[in-house]
Amino acid sequence: MSTTGSQRPAQVSAARRRTVIDALRRGAVPDSGLDLLATGLDRFEAALDAELDAVASGGSVFKAVRGEYGSGKTFFTRWLGERAKRRNFAVAEIQVSENETPLHRLETVYRRLTERLTTSSFPPSALRPVVDAWFYALEEDALAAGAAEDELPSEVDKLLVARLAEVSRHAPSFATALRGYRAALADGDEATAAAVLAWLGGQPHVAASARRTAGVRGDLDHFGALGFLQGLLTVLRDSGHTGLFVVLDEVETLQRVRSDARDKALNALRQLIDEVHSGRFPGLYLVITGTPAFYDGQQGVQRLAPLAQRLATDFTTEPRFDNPRAVQIRLPGFNQESLVGLGTTIRDLYADAAEAPERVRKVVDDAYVADLALAVGGALGGKVGVAPRLFLKKLVGDVLDRVDQFDDFDPRQHYRLTVVGSELTDVERNLAATVSEGSASADDIDLEL
Repeated sequence: MSTTGSQRPAQVSAARRRTVIDALRRGAVPDSGLDLLATGLDRFEAALDAELDAVASGGSVFKAVRGEYGSGKTFFTRWLGERAKRRNFAVAEIQVSENETPLHRLETVYRRLTERLTTSSFPPSALRPVVDAWFYALEEDALAAGAAEDELPSEVDKLLVARLAEVSRHAPSFATALRGYRAALADGDEATAAAVLAWLGGQPHVAASARRTAGVRGDLDHFGALGFLQGLLTVLRDSGHTGLFVVLDEVETLQRVRSDARDKALNALRQLIDEVHSGRFPGLYLVITGTPAFYDGQQGVQRLAPLAQRLATDFTTEPRFDNPRAVQIRLPGFNQESLVGLGTTIRDLYADAAEAPERVRKVVDDAYVADLALAVGGALGGKVGVAPRLFLKKLVGDVLDRVDQFDDFDPRQHYRLTVVGSELTDVERNLAATVSEGSASADDIDLEL
């Protein structure tokens, strides 16, 4: 991901700046304020904005993002999620994992979606505010149609049935649960209302008494999850949201699960893509992220021919000629120049609110940022593409913080880059081990079997 040719907003609030700097200090991708760092993404903007607008108009989009470790996939999807949120989308980011969120169990994916659901007004989980806003909108529509106060409950129920008619063909219990939730609220039974809403969000082990009161049975299953997703999209649209932006992050972890679970997960992904393209989920923008090995290797997408056909994209040309409208887009990752550009952007952002801004800019000048970037890349075997996370963590926490707090601190004299295993990801740790030992041995190579 190139980091040249960007412009930060002229005015940045203290809260946004603090959110970004604090996250980088921890070695994490910020949850918000990514436009302050999003440099070099302008070549994607026009195509992605057009897709978001199409989804807001009732369409649906599936997108696959590919990139090596450290190329900025999580950053990219969060940046795109922020653009979606500015268009009044609801957003959910889901980490795919074998134990917590196995992709072949769509009921678990749906549950994580509702747990991570966020809007521009509400943090996760925003499911209850969204549902409450939907019922409020139904009441307003009923009143606008001339319903009297005493007729309001029955008129709202009629609207509920009408709005969820298509959903009820596939998942009739979705509408039933919503009625049960509203009835519990009307009776002042908060415990039952909360339990029914949890069931509606895909949570297992909801009290049987609450399910009986709402008129629903059992737990959500793999096939019912798609119907519930369809229902959630309807509720979001009618409550004033233009769509739902969902990220399935780190899908490449499928390569490390048992072969039977992997095949089921790949088929579930194929099913999701087909449902999105069929128009079943109007208002859905679905994104997955993965490494090139996942898309091109025999333990990933290529294992299922129909899925490989759906994701096939030509990457034989130079990256600058990649088609951002294609179903799959690639992030080329960082080089030394772009890493330095990102570092200077962070330094300037930091200095704007520093206690000694001029000193920060003078001591941590462009030349020092370049030296630090080169040192971090060297500590990781020269693999600059996976260096950004660690580089920014060191720049903010080890250098900028100290320069700002200690008048006599000079990183050229008083700081020596140290990299310990406990602060590294698995990929970074393998690269660091290669450097310390001079060369990689067979034991240092992760084999995906």
